[in-house]
Amino acid sequence: MTSRNDIAFITHWSRLAACLSEDPELFFPISLQGPGHMQHEHAKAVCRRCPVRTQCLEYALSTHQMHGVWGGTSPDERAAALAGSRQGASM
Repeated sequence: MTSRNDIAFITHWSRLAACLSEDPELFFPISLQGPGHMQHEHAKAVCRRCPVRTQCLEYALSTHQMHGVWGGTSPDERAAALAGSRQGASM
């Protein structure tokens, strides 16, 4: 459950995000191949210059965002990170 303090923190860091001045559709390419590949790379480039990239990625992982580019990562990269964290927890 998200507390009121968590919501305030989420609002705080997201207001500093580099993606605020971009079209939100940029971060949700239809595919990672073909024309979508360039869109995906452009989104990741925005993330690389973002001062809150780490917070964005932590948010995406904790809320299981499995679509789009979050914190400079693809859905496959986040799925692998989540799988790795589950494996580490079970050891």
